[in-house]
Amino acid sequence: LLVNATTRRDPESNIVGVVGVAQDVTVASMHDRAVKSMAQELRQLIDKANAPIFGIDVDGKVNEWNDKTAEITGYSREEALDKPLVSTFIVPQLRQSVQDVLDRALKGAETSNYELEFRTKTNEVRYLLVNATTRRDPESNIVGVVGVAQDVTVASMHDRAVKSMAQELRQLIDKANAPIFGIDVDGKVNEWNDKTAEITGYSREEALDKPLVSTFIVPQLRQSVQDVLDRALKGAETSNYELEFRTKTNEVRYLLVNATT
Repeated sequence: LLVNATTRRDPESNIVGVVGVAQDVTVASMHDRAVKSMAQELRQLIDKANAPIFGIDVDGKVNEWNDKTAEITGYSREEALDKPLVSTFIVPQLRQSVQDVLDRALKGAETSNYELEFRTKTNEVRYLLVNATTRRDPESNIVGVVGVAQDVTVASMHDRAVKSMAQELRQLIDKANAPIFGIDVDGKVNEWNDKTAEITGYSREEALDKPLVSTFIVPQLRQSVQDVLDRALKGAETSNYELEFRTKTNEVRYLLVNATT
């Protein structure tokens, strides 16, 4: 019951009791308690979630920072709250793009699977895959953005290592002091390093997608070279096979080739 307690007096104004005028708010009170319980449960779910969850208000300041985010970044909730998210926690080279994502979310345009890099308290970088979701009040006014993330640091570092290795191998191939060339399953050139270009006089751009045998091999050796390539395409590799390349200036260059699948 919601009660107003009023003093009761006799004709001489002596207090003789109290009168309570009440309103039965059982249903509303039960509803309020249910809402409060749900809010507490949601708060616990956010705080204890096994994924980093963080949020900002309309000014870009942190107003949500769960336990997992604190664990990953090294910054406690108390240290993070009210700090500008982008300038405090995002690596400099990504600040503008992250700000753009947040600005769009603050206008109602949400973003999924956006990779950002958090700078931790120990100056390490953690890679997070984030869904940026618009946060609204009960009247549907936009009041901020919530990011639900997945820590992909290990996978991202692995991908970067593979990419770095691929770039290094590409450089080794391109700059090798031996001619390296390759074909696809249709016999068309898909690899043509600098040394091959130097020897033949054909640039990489001129050679790519051309049929190797009919374009660059002297006529009398085309069938035997085709046989070597066909065997390699079936997994039977050939070592120290001598072939004759026809150069752009119509000269012949003799190459000793290992044909590798």
